Amino acid sequence: MTKFFRVLALFLATAAYGQSEIPKTPAGKVLAAWLTSFNSADPAQLRAFDETYRREAAPPLEDRLAFREGTGGFTLLRIEKSEPSSLVALLQEKSSDSVARLELTVSSEEPPKIVGSTISPAPRPADLATPRMTEAQALAALSARAAELSKNDRFSGALLVARNGKILLQQGWGRANREAGTAITPATQFRLGSMNKMFTAIATLQLVEAGKLALNDPIGKYLPDYPNKDVASKVTVRHLLTHTGGTGDIFGPEFTKNRTTLREHGDYLKLYGARGLTHEPGAEHRYSNYGFVLLGALIEKVSGMSYYDYVRSKVFQPAGMKSTDSRPETDKVANRAKGYMRSGSSWASNADTLPWRGTSAGGGYSTVGDLLRFAQALESGKLISKAMLAEATKPQSEDYGYGFDAQGEGPLRSYGHSGGAPGMNGDLRVFPQLGYVVVGLSNFDPPEASRMVEYFTLRMPASPPSSR
Repeated sequence: MTKFFRVLALFLATAAYGQSEIPKTPAGKVLAAWLTSFNSADPAQLRAFDETYRREAAPPLEDRLAFREGTGGFTLLRIEKSEPSSLVALLQEKSSDSVARLELTVSSEEPPKIVGSTISPAPRPADLATPRMTEAQALAALSARAAELSKNDRFSGALLVARNGKILLQQGWGRANREAGTAITPATQFRLGSMNKMFTAIATLQLVEAGKLALNDPIGKYLPDYPNKDVASKVTVRHLLTHTGGTGDIFGPEFTKNRTTLREHGDYLKLYGARGLTHEPGAEHRYSNYGFVLLGALIEKVSGMSYYDYVRSKVFQPAGMKSTDSRPETDKVANRAKGYMRSGSSWASNADTLPWRGTSAGGGYSTVGDLLRFAQALESGKLISKAMLAEATKPQSEDYGYGFDAQGEGPLRSYGHSGGAPGMNGDLRVFPQLGYVVVGLSNFDPPEASRMVEYFTLRMPASPPSSR
């Protein structure tokens, strides 16, 4: 399931038979009309739907068109519940395998008016699971999918699939620089967004294993001058690694205003360090980019090195990652792709949204090959012990470990991390039992690379090679 969906009180809730046809009820009438207008991507049809079936002001047209662009529209999988004035429908994105649940309630007048509606992510029912393929079939399907989307200007990026150390697919589609016409290759370096958090987590855990940090120590032990004493005394290293520290985000008006002057991790601490907690540490999981900036500051403090020098010498070099770094945007990096974000029906540069340089929270750059090398170094015990890796990649808070998310069970258990921001998206999935490593990187908006990774992982063989 991609993270693209948000709960949206947009369009269209409750009903009954598991049928795949739209019921001939008032609620079904509205659902059918909505699907037709939404899938058309035609502003005139959307406005006509609003005039007929809405009492209250419609959500902004540009938001709905952007949602339509991202999903490709929807097809009906089944009606889960149905009553005359309400229904629950299971839908699938046309652009991916993602599933959504639409809950719709309408009035009894004619024509019926929308009373309430939500659309939210939903797990795919077992009886509608995407059929597994042979390895060759899944690889061929992934290549064909990437080629089709690239031809339609819907995917630009590189993909890599390896199993037990053997690269099965490594290819690029689209352009690294649209203005210059530079083609994407496996050597293209893509911005990673939050995928950088994996490197930060490994650096932190190395220092834990070396006895220079302790998971349960408060950060004030290492940063005694930290401005907010509540944060310093209550938030531990473990809290930061698991996004349970209540340390908040870095993005928003203050970041936008100071984007080009935030150049070192210390600059972020000066800007945000006086803030209080968003919740009591350990009480809940709330994704915190600032928490990982604080990890960068801890790494610098106890190692005596800059964060960038530390990860370069202790993570990238031992793993053989020669094309991964976080150099400033002002530096010329020969193979670094330009990022493009959707602007209406075209693509625009993301340059004005980028930080000065990547941080311990995200924003560096890498290649699909280097991320494979990173995964191999992790699995071999070259970067941290295998026992520590097992702790880092199992759920510690919800489905998150120490800087890695954890998914699935049994042979399909995997770990990795995605990253995304305007004009960048990436995903790494490591399946230890199956031996697969799947990497996707893109210089388009999320979730284009993550969707490609998901496309393969839903179709690849689900049993170890020895049992096939």
